[in-house]
Amino acid sequence: MTNLFDLTGKRALVTGGTHGLGMAMAMGLAEAGAELIINGTTPEKMDAAIEEYQNAGYKVHGFLFDVTDDESAAHFVDHIEQEIGPIDILVNNAGIIKRVPLKDMPTEDYRKVIDVDLVGPFIMAKHVVNHMIERKAGKIINICSMMSELGRDTVGAYAAAKGGLKMLTRNMATEWARYNIQTNGIGPGYFATSQTAPIRVDGHPFNEFIIQRTPAGRWGNPEDLAGTAVFLASKASDFVNGQIVYVDGGILATIGKPSNE
Repeated sequence: MTNLFDLTGKRALVTGGTHGLGMAMAMGLAEAGAELIINGTTPEKMDAAIEEYQNAGYKVHGFLFDVTDDESAAHFVDHIEQEIGPIDILVNNAGIIKRVPLKDMPTEDYRKVIDVDLVGPFIMAKHVVNHMIERKAGKIINICSMMSELGRDTVGAYAAAKGGLKMLTRNMATEWARYNIQTNGIGPGYFATSQTAPIRVDGHPFNEFIIQRTPAGRWGNPEDLAGTAVFLASKASDFVNGQIVYVDGGILATIGKPSNE
């Protein structure tokens, strides 16, 4: 049974894998045996991430490029395929969020969020999938969000992008399943990361809201995503296609956290 989840000999390209949830998922893939290829845009973050992966004993390569740049993405995908080896797993994790009410959001900011969170995964998958089609094998994992299903104040652009990414995932599955390529998504809930640290302190209204709203009664730990990433990257999911797996502690399953009675 463990062989179903073994990624030994596989290579995983994780965009935005220099920190946060991207790094947590990449660590999980590496622990299962995958060789890592990490994308980012900030040299300092890349250097620190490479050191962290290597200190953990994982084989890793880092590349700096913008996933929204079609030409750069094509160049680096071809370089990786030719110089490092086949990309067996693509995790489209790179993303941004701008918390601004829609009526106040500059159009250029709205376009930027859509470009990174929705167009970026299209560009990366488009260039990687041609190689996967040749090999008749591949795994693509798009990182969606609970905002693929729900709206919330000030995240309209992000929700629009992640809702679109859900449907893009299903269309990728529709077009590429015939080539033995599985395309699925992960929808993280609310996780304890450096970005959420300021609102996770005791007494903060949003911290209390998330704990009360989540049936599990806690924020997710980044490591909670690793198992789902490994599942969707492995043989265990060979007949799973076009699905979004929500890792949210049960939020989407209920209208409120059950009482303690």
